[in-house]
Amino acid sequence: MRQETWQKYSEWPLVGAAFIFLAAYSVLVIAEPPEPYAAALAFVMGSTWVAFGVDYLVKLLLAPHRGRWFVRHPLDLLMVVLPVARPLRLLRPFTLRRVMERAPGTAIRTRVMAYVILSAIILVYTVALSVLHFERAAPNANITTMGDSLWWATVTITTIGYGDYYPVTTPGRWAATALMIGGFAVLSMVTAAVSSWLVESVTEATHARKNADEPIGSEDLAHLTAQINRLHEQLARGQGQGQDPSGGGPAEGQEG
Repeated sequence: MRQETWQKYSEWPLVGAAFIFLAAYSVLVIAEPPEPYAAALAFVMGSTWVAFGVDYLVKLLLAPHRGRWFVRHPLDLLMVVLPVARPLRLLRPFTLRRVMERAPGTAIRTRVMAYVILSAIILVYTVALSVLHFERAAPNANITTMGDSLWWATVTITTIGYGDYYPVTTPGRWAATALMIGGFAVLSMVTAAVSSWLVESVTEATHARKNADEPIGSEDLAHLTAQINRLHEQLARGQGQGQDPSGGGPAEGQEG
């Protein structure tokens, strides 16, 4: 399909665009450079928006069923509409479906955990940048440094929420909502991975214990019975031929 061909050749350039956006956004928010550097960084961020927009339109036009593709790919639209979502493109080459392919259970859980940790780090950092950008100049704001924002994002995604820092602007609160939803998703995946590991460990231990105490099975008993029957037949033939059952000379009482 033409859409798959386009995605094959555009995936890594868009990953690079997401990285460039994240780097430019970090410098703009944390360092607060003066003009004309701030304008140059804003131009770079705008260029990534154009790249994501073109990619989305091309995929939509090349889709065989455009309405169905539009409904099934909300994240692609979110990356175009919301700048804070663009760094999530860094995760696209390592989608959860690909992470879980062609690997045994333990390897899958290890990959899933690594994927979840990477997703959480990118989500925390980008939302912290966004909230700091919205909150720093707001009246009565209490998130005014990158350290404060990172601390707030960390306790929010882990659903702890001490309440010592909180956003006061509407965009900041929307970003907090997205982070809380992401936090539930991350914790759910971690819980699922750990639960799967515990279930497999208990199953293996139970199976090993059963094998250690398991009585002789029906197949083993049938095999032993067959061997005993063959031995009886051999003994009967030996006695009929006047041989010692041990295979020695003539039986006792018979002439040599």
